[in-house]
Amino acid sequence: MTDHKSSDRYLVPGLQRGLAVITLFTPERTSYTLGEIAEALGVTRSAAFRTVYTLTEGGYLLHDDRVQRYVLGPAILRLSYGYVATREIVEIAQPELERLRERTGWSSHMGVLDGPAVLYVLRVPSPRRDPSIVQVGSRLPARGTVMGRVLLAGLSDESLVTHYRNDFAAGTKGKGPALARILEQAAQDRISDVVVHLGDFEASIVSGAAAVRDMTGDIVAAINVTAPKSVETEKQLRAGVGDDLAATGQRISKLLGWDGHSRCAL
Repeated sequence: MTDHKSSDRYLVPGLQRGLAVITLFTPERTSYTLGEIAEALGVTRSAAFRTVYTLTEGGYLLHDDRVQRYVLGPAILRLSYGYVATREIVEIAQPELERLRERTGWSSHMGVLDGPAVLYVLRVPSPRRDPSIVQVGSRLPARGTVMGRVLLAGLSDESLVTHYRNDFAAGTKGKGPALARILEQAAQDRISDVVVHLGDFEASIVSGAAAVRDMTGDIVAAINVTAPKSVETEKQLRAGVGDDLAATGQRISKLLGWDGHSRCAL
């Protein structure tokens, strides 16, 4: 580690060392002895052993006793799965959302559930000025956005209780939303092809969202359309724009392997 890194009090040296060990492995170099790992990191064998032992216990490395060498373990796949899966969905969805934008003139986004928030992973802005300032990487409360509501509707009631147990406790004292209301909203959203907001979260925005499903029928993402709020855009959303949005969600889902039948309601 450089002097700059070692002087940064927010860095965790043990984590840095573990990640450094993992990145040693490449398609060209698939195995190392303990001594080779220690030499590559510039640390003692004792220090290297503690790191390698921890990674092995977690399944991130495997030790071959016959030749005394380490190789990457199956737990490494878990580190990359979420990123790879999200990137695949984004790559599939982008051309569909661009075509949706061209047909409707509305901005479009895609989001995934990140705890109690919706994480925006794709944005296709309208050529006209859009008052929404949401960008890729933004995280907004799932309960307060149309995409978040679609994503929450994809969870079981048991999962919703786990997500919002603390809010429920606050709600019983009059300080937060009651769990019953969250469950009721999710039940309503599950039977809707499109969930609609008319300026609920952002007063100047009208927005609708639809589900994106994987091959099992589970909701893995949501897409939306947004436009400046007006009587005309509200009418458009409840008619042609909303229908186009729902159809786009279904097309993306089929590209991800959904058969169009499993779990057909939100």
